[in-house]
Amino acid sequence: MRAVRFHEHGDESVLQVEEVDRPEVDSDEVLVEVASAGVNPVDTYFREGSYEPYGLPAIPGVDAAGTAVEVGDAVGGIEEGDAVYATGLSSTIPGGYAEFVAVPDDRIAVLPDDADLVAAGGAGVAAVTAWRALIQHANLRPAESVLIHGGSGGVGHAAVQVAAATGATVIATAAPEYHDAVADLGADAVLDYDRDDLADAVTEVAGGGVNVVLDHRLDEYLGFDAEVAAQSARVVGIGENDPEIGFPVSAAARGKDLNLQLMSMFNTPSLADALNDLASLWGDDLTIEVARSYDLEEAAAAQSDVMTDSFLGKLVIEP
Repeated sequence: MRAVRFHEHGDESVLQVEEVDRPEVDSDEVLVEVASAGVNPVDTYFREGSYEPYGLPAIPGVDAAGTAVEVGDAVGGIEEGDAVYATGLSSTIPGGYAEFVAVPDDRIAVLPDDADLVAAGGAGVAAVTAWRALIQHANLRPAESVLIHGGSGGVGHAAVQVAAATGATVIATAAPEYHDAVADLGADAVLDYDRDDLADAVTEVAGGGVNVVLDHRLDEYLGFDAEVAAQSARVVGIGENDPEIGFPVSAAARGKDLNLQLMSMFNTPSLADALNDLASLWGDDLTIEVARSYDLEEAAAAQSDVMTDSFLGKLVIEP
């Protein structure tokens, strides 16, 4: 089969398409014929060596979706021919930038038969991160309000949909060119993150303060989160541009009994359970917007673009 591999850590130039053996399936694995693989910033971290992959040479790609073509004897609930999607690859096993990938049954789930498998390839990291942050950590409830920073991004646009499905009031920030699209995904209010009165606008929509915040740039927004938070609000942090994060002043956070939860998707107790829960929303309540698709030979361009370009939704590779 054809697959993208890197034999050493480095920039995008270390990625190359090679002919490799099709994976053998263990008893607890499912062999997936890949329809698409999501392109995530974390893929670049494995390539650069910031995160260590399972071993070199490595096949990148944390996410994948496609058709189950072989199912191990110990796997339950998945049959040959099922539409499936997976996440948590490439950290401990070969990833999704390939024609086939063998996926352990603890990180794969069945999708509806009519699911768009190209879109589903971009779902894993984005949707599971949103689900774990908003549902498992923040326990977002229908009568509450939630602020989602970066509502047009991969995680952000999935989070808007997950939050809307709970019935909560959804406030998202985004660049003006994405406002209509983010509103169509379920946001009740979409605000320009560059506006001078952003804090006032958020608290007005929320009726005094937001109950939950999903923050992907803690180094920029943590103080802002405390300012717009309601009493006993929950802030879930999923990332930052600068590793040095902190409150500019602590009084607002302490005065509101603010709860701060930091998380990584890779710590999810059961990726399969989260994927199964999200599959129940697929279609009517959840989809993935595909901004751009690449082939295997364009993997280097895809990894460059995911780190530098602005777009709505996700980038995917179609082998």
